[in-house]
Amino acid sequence: MMNASLDRCLSFISSQTTPAAHGPAPTSVRRAVTISRQAGCGAVLVAEKLTRYLQQHAPPDGVAWTVFDRELMDKVLADHNLPKYLAQFLPEDRASQLEDTLADIFGVHPPAQKVVQQTAETMLRLAELGGVILIGRAGNIVTAKLPHVLHVRLVAPLEDRIERICHDEHKSPAAARHFCLDEEQARARYLKTYFNADINDPLNYHVILNTSRVGYDNAARLIGDAVLRLG
Repeated sequence: MMNASLDRCLSFISSQTTPAAHGPAPTSVRRAVTISRQAGCGAVLVAEKLTRYLQQHAPPDGVAWTVFDRELMDKVLADHNLPKYLAQFLPEDRASQLEDTLADIFGVHPPAQKVVQQTAETMLRLAELGGVILIGRAGNIVTAKLPHVLHVRLVAPLEDRIERICHDEHKSPAAARHFCLDEEQARARYLKTYFNADINDPLNYHVILNTSRVGYDNAARLIGDAVLRLG
């Protein structure tokens, strides 16, 4: 049975692909957002606040905004008929070269390159529907040619991010620091390995925000205003 998060996401997709029973199809411009983030920046909180902000300012016939973070990988598994145990191999840059080699030999799971391709295909379909906020997975690179997608990078000083992770995930300062640095390296490798892109290149984003300076609420509002002004 699919989990509740995936059910919500599939309901969203169904609502966007099923013609209205009465009246003309919605005429509002469909938009989407990708969020690249440093670990501990509060990306999920910002995304949740952003969905509420966009819903409040959306036209009456606008789409219901939905965040795809961990749910994205559930969607990838469902799209490509992959077994759920593969979720352990799907976090950004967690499939090692050795695991890939063994997988190719024994057919245990698809090699990382294949999973990345399938993930990109799913992200493109979601972005083309509009009304989605895609967190991570090189979303800005995958959807770079779609003019209705706004690309955002969230950053913050390391010490602030360590403090947030200590508070939110009950880690020690040392463990939180290790987590931040490890995640940043993994995400940078993911973009470099599979897309030959630099995660820190400012030219890959429309907006870069320091959540320590602007806060989560203002970050959501600034992003939302930029989304609403997309052509």
